Amino acid sequence: MIRIGIVGTNWITERLLEAANAVENFKLTAIYSRTSERADEFASKYGITKLFTNLEEMAVSEEIDAVYIATPNSYHADQAILFLQNGKHVLCEKPLAANATEVARMIQAAINHNVLLMEAMKSTFLPNFKVIQDNLHKICPIRRYFASYCQYSSRYDKYKEGIVLNAFNPKFANGSLMDLGVYCLYPLIILFGEPKEVRATGLILDSGVDGEGSVLLKYDDKDAVVIYSKITNSSLPSEIQGEKGSMIIDKIHSAEKVEIHYNDGTIEPLTVDQSHPSMYYEVKEFVDLISQGKTESTINSFENSHTTMRLLDKVREEIGLIFPSDLK
Repeated sequence: MIRIGIVGTNWITERLLEAANAVENFKLTAIYSRTSERADEFASKYGITKLFTNLEEMAVSEEIDAVYIATPNSYHADQAILFLQNGKHVLCEKPLAANATEVARMIQAAINHNVLLMEAMKSTFLPNFKVIQDNLHKICPIRRYFASYCQYSSRYDKYKEGIVLNAFNPKFANGSLMDLGVYCLYPLIILFGEPKEVRATGLILDSGVDGEGSVLLKYDDKDAVVIYSKITNSSLPSEIQGEKGSMIIDKIHSAEKVEIHYNDGTIEPLTVDQSHPSMYYEVKEFVDLISQGKTESTINSFENSHTTMRLLDKVREEIGLIFPSDLK
């Protein structure tokens, strides 16, 4: 059994734990929260007996083998490095950190201490993402990648009332790009590598984070268009266009339906069974890697995570989005 500690007690943690119920060798053993009240509340719900309100104490505990970090983005790097330096494996929520400099530090800490660091980007472990990879050759040569993730945030209503919650607070390295845009850009990096050129626009809200944005990316033989938003909705699917047809992906962040529309009008359904909760697949990968003694995922690899974060940095530079973490 891989004994897992949880850092961060929010809705995404609850989603992960629901998914982890079906993962063999996953054992939840400890929880960290800033307050004992919240730790007690969370622990009683999941039957956890080991509670921490001090991260340093948790990091040296012999009762955990690994941790899942689901705190605000600006905390990821320091918290992950603390656990990595103490020999604990780390599954860290996306985006892996606030900027590429932090990601590089995290990767180096994992290498130095021979432990696993993996970004919890769930979509790239989904069975239907593997379907996308395995069937792209049918429409080659590829000429365009288009990805859209626009989802109106309920927290935006609070924002318009003058209440700035974490999702729209630059202190936590949040905003539309970091929360939703990354779901469009990470698959692009895995499928096609790092682009040659990046151009971006975005709407910076008064709080100092972006509400929405668009990115144009140039490769030698193709281009990519990405749109994302936390202040508008979109029902557009994502699409990979090739000279022989187009691959239609209903949702880039969950890939529940995939099919090819060929130039002659025929449609080939590609969707495979994806009945587990979407976070199941990333948790299984993390636990399996630890069980196999591996310290890096071949899918959400160090290179893919670092390249994606460098790309996010370039987009932020283009739109003038600066986080306090950048100034450290």
